[in-house]
Amino acid sequence: MMIRLIAASALVLAMTTPTVFAETLQVGAYPSNPPWEFKNEKSEFEGFEVDLVKEIAKRLGADLAISDLGFQALFAATASGRIDMAISSITITQERLQNQDFTQGYYDSDLGLLTNGEVTNLDGMKGKPVGALASSVGEKWISENTADKGFGEYKSYSDQQGLLLDTSNGRVAGAIGDILGFEYAAEQMKGIKVVERIKTGESFGIMLPKGSPNLERVNNAISEIKKDGTLAKIYEKWLKVAPVEGTSSTTVLPIPKAE
Repeated sequence: MMIRLIAASALVLAMTTPTVFAETLQVGAYPSNPPWEFKNEKSEFEGFEVDLVKEIAKRLGADLAISDLGFQALFAATASGRIDMAISSITITQERLQNQDFTQGYYDSDLGLLTNGEVTNLDGMKGKPVGALASSVGEKWISENTADKGFGEYKSYSDQQGLLLDTSNGRVAGAIGDILGFEYAAEQMKGIKVVERIKTGESFGIMLPKGSPNLERVNNAISEIKKDGTLAKIYEKWLKVAPVEGTSSTTVLPIPKAE
């Protein structure tokens, strides 16, 4: 009888305990975000953050499955528990920490102003249309700074390619977004360039469902990846320079908390 009671208790506990991934780590990623993540000619994911989650899965002894999702869809997918975590140059913010969990940062993020050359700085954007990727930190920055900078119409984009094309052909005078992604895009696409850096003091992290039982072990894996120099190698592979000492790419940090 005692054995049956123990077995029944174990079954109830298993049914009420949040799931910890065992064999396969389910990751969501926005596929048009080089050099962070993109698809190659074989439709396989590549990029800085792809290499990072591959290394995390390896250290956790898990297989890896990466799902192709739109940037906005990543937030719903983690919130619902459909995926274990999300990547795509997602900036850690207090607003997002209210509804999602994040690992420590691994790249200090700045924004950039991208134009087709007709506008050469933020001052030149007064009264002119500006665009950003929907739900991005760039969109948030525009909302918070429109009164000060005097931007004209705001246009929101569901995909990065549409934003880049409209910036190139002048449908928007400028775009605000991840500076590294913009610089990478400008190397591949004629007619656009980053004309100004916007300091944010923020960093990218891996996003997980709120209360995820996987947060600590994923964060610990990132700490080890930083400590043994693996993250520095990934950084140099994709960004072509070594990470700066004292940045989030080289420093082990605590798990960020909502305030």
